[in-house]
Amino acid sequence: MIIDSHSHWLPRQIIENAHFFHKGWGDIEAQLNLMAKAGIGKAVLSYPTSDAHLKLGSISLVARIYNDYVAKVCRQHRDKFIGAAVLPVDNKVDLLSEFKRATEELGFPALSLASSYSGIYLDDAIFLPIYKLAQEKEIPIFVHAQIVHPIGSERVEDPLLTPVIEYVFDTTICIGKLLMSGIFAEYPRLKLIFANLGGAIPFLQQRFDATYQMLRGMNFVKDLGKNPTEYLKNIYVDTGGDKVKNNLVLALDFFGPQHILWGSDWPAKPDVAGSLQVVKDLDISASDKADILGGNLERLLAL
Repeated sequence: MIIDSHSHWLPRQIIENAHFFHKGWGDIEAQLNLMAKAGIGKAVLSYPTSDAHLKLGSISLVARIYNDYVAKVCRQHRDKFIGAAVLPVDNKVDLLSEFKRATEELGFPALSLASSYSGIYLDDAIFLPIYKLAQEKEIPIFVHAQIVHPIGSERVEDPLLTPVIEYVFDTTICIGKLLMSGIFAEYPRLKLIFANLGGAIPFLQQRFDATYQMLRGMNFVKDLGKNPTEYLKNIYVDTGGDKVKNNLVLALDFFGPQHILWGSDWPAKPDVAGSLQVVKDLDISASDKADILGGNLERLLAL
């Protein structure tokens, strides 16, 4: 079965309070029609991040609105959609309670986090109880690039450069900070799925290890216990609608086929058939293609 690991749907209340999203982001029938046409069996609905919390007053309110509405969509279309719950990261008191409400009462099998929140990345101590519970309960966490003031936007705010470059590097820095904080080592069974091929990580593999080894020789960087790439290869990434074969080949070389998930990034990227075809055209085995197109995610979610 083909499973889309990266798609979005937003409730009207969030669309109306965010500056970027249009009503098409709340059209579940259009997504169902697209899935039928493309042969997609199921799709994960994760939060694309937005600035709706600025008008609504808090991320906590956004989380409750989003989780309640997405849970309703998933109940109505139980055989088609898989929800990834948002957490109230601006409220430490409610963080674990919403985790439990979303996963136990609302039935979410996964979580959805942004790569950062107002410059606070996922290595912050506030997230550690979440990682502990997610590892124990084997709940995957989908990580989407932060689109509200991502890294670099304080120096360059541009309608093209911000989404093309700064979103990618916010994800990249997030992964790097998780590595250097020791969270990958402390939670080795944590299932983290980073959007868009993990940012620039596949392009930096040689630089990570070579620079780390040089700096360790000078005792200039802390001892990670092993080369950075040995940790980085254990994360999961989605294809995020990418249609460039060489990008997927590079990601395959680094992460391997068992750690790559096909994702459309619908409705931001409408050519879903094209992003499927690039996986089908890869020079890998049929079983590896099947894993990327759905098998890996089936195992991660224990479907």
